[in-house]
Amino acid sequence: MKAFDEIGLSSSVTKAITHMGFEETTPIQAKTIPYALEGKDIIGQAQTGTGKTAAFGIPMVEKIAPERESIKGLVVTPTRELAIQVAEELNRIGQFKGIRALPIYGGQDIDRQIRALKNRPQVIVGTPGRLMDHMRRRTVRLQDIQIVVLDEADEMLSMGFVEDIENILTEVPTDRQTLLFSATMPRSIQTLAHRFMKNPEFISMKTTEVTVPLTEQHYYEVQEKQKFDTLCRLLDIHSPELSIIFGRTKRRVDELYEALSKRGYSAEGIHGDLTQSRRDTVMRHFKEGLTDILVATDVASRGLDISNVTHVFNFDIPQDPESYVHRIGRTGRAGKEGLAITLVTPREIGHLRLIEQVTKKRVTRKPVPTLNDALEGQQKITTEKILKTIQEEDIHLYKRMAEGLLENSDSITILAAALKLLTKEPVSTPVTLTEESPLRAKQKQAPRRDRFDQPGYQRKREHKPYGRFPKR
Repeated sequence: MKAFDEIGLSSSVTKAITHMGFEETTPIQAKTIPYALEGKDIIGQAQTGTGKTAAFGIPMVEKIAPERESIKGLVVTPTRELAIQVAEELNRIGQFKGIRALPIYGGQDIDRQIRALKNRPQVIVGTPGRLMDHMRRRTVRLQDIQIVVLDEADEMLSMGFVEDIENILTEVPTDRQTLLFSATMPRSIQTLAHRFMKNPEFISMKTTEVTVPLTEQHYYEVQEKQKFDTLCRLLDIHSPELSIIFGRTKRRVDELYEALSKRGYSAEGIHGDLTQSRRDTVMRHFKEGLTDILVATDVASRGLDISNVTHVFNFDIPQDPESYVHRIGRTGRAGKEGLAITLVTPREIGHLRLIEQVTKKRVTRKPVPTLNDALEGQQKITTEKILKTIQEEDIHLYKRMAEGLLENSDSITILAAALKLLTKEPVSTPVTLTEESPLRAKQKQAPRRDRFDQPGYQRKREHKPYGRFPKR
């Protein structure tokens, strides 16, 4: 995997990706983007949720000119939900270059779509049935298409769209670039590729499986503004020996470790903008136990090999399952048990479910801890330390001091005072973190056999031009 600023993208696209909070490519992106930028046709075998939208979206936005003369890019998807999601992501990638994508799908008023098409988007994201409808009406013309993407092609073929897809590909110029993505590679996909693609590069991504059996996985559903207080309470409850906290961006890492330091935690941050000497210093402090908490981005965590990390905290949920597995793999190493905790906002629950689907591992939901829970956690840790000291340390020299204290106070009062003195009580020093936009789930939707997107629907309607229009 590479950092996005290492793959030669334009400043406008790089700025958009940074603004989206992405720093490192997913495996499918690392393999696909260079080939796509070279203009090669690609067949990508990848599951939903592996980052394939950006894998074709980034080169599409990079290669298309911002002039609004005609439609230059076309993405065909099996469902309306996926069309909307893809269009939204393309618009975020193209926000600083001026590239606009418009979703068109069955079930939405076609006149509304026709009005939107008059704004001349450079990219259309459509379901096959509605796209064919616009082609027949001549409201969508494909004669200037440079890049075509078939997303979840196996789903489209299983839904009976093979004839529509063939008609669509026949209408676009033969010198186009074609990218096809599919979770499976049945013979029908191979036939389609052989007929409409030119010497395609084949890229296959295997389904990720969690390989950290000694790591227990929990998640807490919290609002963005509650995440930092929740993190502090969890640190107080668990009191990890060494822990890594992952943030989505460099800014997030800087703000997090500074905020933790304000509240009395021993923390340092590491990300791609640090000099090598500073990185070495931070890592030395962490490995030697001079720092308890390392706050890091995904990019900075590459190559970390620390065997004593007891806890991993995903302050921000990672963008893809591969990053999630990479993060939680920092604990539960060398035969030791570990705990991975992820903080998820309500709008990101779908993204977590997708990670569970791809990694084939259930993440256990836990109730959000309260201030009392944090205090009780610290009290328990203090009690355990006292009992351990009684068992393992020579306390003979301190007994005379204890006897002197007992002359003025009872034993329970003295012990309570000692517990209070030794217990790290929760600190509520106010801190401000810049809010990060939640990740949108790329969750795979069940195919909707909407009559507006079914092959033949328009043809049936044309046979009855004066018939009553079906209810929507």
